[in-house]
Amino acid sequence: MSDPQAILEQVTQIIRDLFDEYDGPVTMETTADDVAQWDSLSHVRLMVMIEMELGVHFSTSEMQGFKNLGDLVNAAAKQKG
Repeated sequence: MSDPQAILEQVTQIIRDLFDEYDGPVTMETTADDVAQWDSLSHVRLMVMIEMELGVHFSTSEMQGFKNLGDLVNAAAKQKG
């Protein structure tokens, strides 16, 4: 499994780039409810950016099961081996 902390740092940078007004914490527990700009359209953009940056792919059902960034980070780490 790849390093979840390193992946979280990459995801944090993507979130900071996409949601430029958000300057709050980004942790494994962060959800869309924590970021005012994070709506359904920006969610799609975020997922595409994460998949491209990390070189991973999540199925629709996998994405629907993510409860927070920790779930996403751990799934990416598992894919990256």
